[in-house]
Amino acid sequence: MASVILAVLPTVAAMLAHAASDHAERFHSEFFLLEAFLLIAVGLMSLQSAAHLYVSAVEHLSTKQDMAKLARYDPLTGLPNRLLVREAFQELFSFSRRSHSQLAIHYVDLDGFKAVNDRYGHPAGDQLLVEVASRLTAIIRSADLVCRLGGDEFLIIQSDIRHRDQAELLARRVIKQVGEPYEIEGAAVRITASIGVAMVPECGIELDRLIACADGALYMSKAQGKAQVMLCDPDDEPIHGRAVA
Repeated sequence: MASVILAVLPTVAAMLAHAASDHAERFHSEFFLLEAFLLIAVGLMSLQSAAHLYVSAVEHLSTKQDMAKLARYDPLTGLPNRLLVREAFQELFSFSRRSHSQLAIHYVDLDGFKAVNDRYGHPAGDQLLVEVASRLTAIIRSADLVCRLGGDEFLIIQSDIRHRDQAELLARRVIKQVGEPYEIEGAAVRITASIGVAMVPECGIELDRLIACADGALYMSKAQGKAQVMLCDPDDEPIHGRAVA
């Protein structure tokens, strides 16, 4: 816009000054006045076009950013989804290698969620998922990541681990906090969480393999009962499980 103004104003000023001077030719002044006003009109239209293009560009970038965010975040809970987890995992894994630490992949599944969803309806189920997401976010550190895989399944990537007991300790905290009562439709509702954990790089370095390993441990924890955590070994076999009150 500034370039249009700088280009038009001096020329218009010169034309008006020239039109105001005395000339012997007939209609000389009127001709320069007409040219000046035409140039002003063209300049104003250029400014309007530039403003329109600017607004359109800002709207396009805003829409693009919104779409990028929607592609990486769960619309219900606001947690990262699988796409963002894949991107974040590579960064966390690179950091763990530099710091000579480990990661833990926690596969969290809610016990009893379907019964609550069936009894109170989907809106109540959605509310419960949002509250679970809030509790999980409050438990983890800023360097960790929690995401919603879909349904009532969540994934936590725990970083900067020096001993596998740290992973089990976090899993216990998750089970304890998720197991606290919720108020749904005016009633106190309780659910529990079962967790399978895969250590990185002990159980691999590829995210798909690690998730599968953690999912296998989760399956075994559910087979042992509710509110348990199990860790899998490098062969995708859970090495131990323990009930958590």
